[in-house]
Amino acid sequence: MSLEPGHKLSHYHLIQKIGEGGMGVVWKARDEKLRRDVALKVLPAELVEDPERRRRLLREARSAAAINHPNIATVHEVDEADGTVFIAMELVEGGPFARSSAGNPWPSPRRYVLQRRWRRGWRLRTRLV
Repeated sequence: MSLEPGHKLSHYHLIQKIGEGGMGVVWKARDEKLRRDVALKVLPAELVEDPERRRRLLREARSAAAINHPNIATVHEVDEADGTVFIAMELVEGGPFARSSAGNPWPSPRRYVLQRRWRRGWRLRTRLV
């Protein structure tokens, strides 16, 4: 199934694609039940039938859900609707960290603190995955 803005996935209304990578596509979506914006990480249609990819997505959701840390997005649920598997998680506004730190847009101490926090969160996440 091809997803596009305006599509409804379970009780989530897709607003815009905000990222894409090897494990899936991330959408900004509106949770119609709780009336809040969330991020949906969707397993691409061509990978839904791959049991290993499904296991990895579930493992990622469980690992992130097991952590309460300011540098890890909160996982709200993992679900499947209309043959599409997805993780619903906290939407963190601001764009990719790599893009925001390019060209040194922040004063050096702020950039340093944010990079340290991001690395600490990443290390925590990779230990659990």
